[in-house]
Amino acid sequence: MQNFTPVSALIGGSLIGSSAVLLLWLNGRIAGISGIFHGLYPYQRKDFLWRLLFLAGLIIGSQIYYLLPQIHFIPRTNYSVNLLFLAGLLVGIGTKLSGGCTSGHGVCGIARMSIRSFTATGIFFIFGLGTVFFMRHIWGIS
Repeated sequence: MQNFTPVSALIGGSLIGSSAVLLLWLNGRIAGISGIFHGLYPYQRKDFLWRLLFLAGLIIGSQIYYLLPQIHFIPRTNYSVNLLFLAGLLVGIGTKLSGGCTSGHGVCGIARMSIRSFTATGIFFIFGLGTVFFMRHIWGIS
């Protein structure tokens, strides 16, 4: 393993878990990112602000992490815009079809011992392995 970083993984996992617990405790909602995003449309005043703030926090938090001086990584820039657009579209369709994403099913659903979430997360994992195999060994993109 080249990028084994247990400390940052522990901190990141703790922050994700804490945010999921706080959202459920304070707002009564599951922290499924695709569900939060899909809930922005159609516009509903009572749900719009917290959804927008939660998503803005994800974006701002990742930008803060990126700007920290001790973080040394090089963002990947060699993917075509069309490939990224297709990937995003497929993820969006998949999350709508499965009734959630890895954050909703994998973090929150498994913690609630949901059989549906165990199944969905297993399927996500299998297809993720297949996609990596296809992209690296068949298509030649690493």
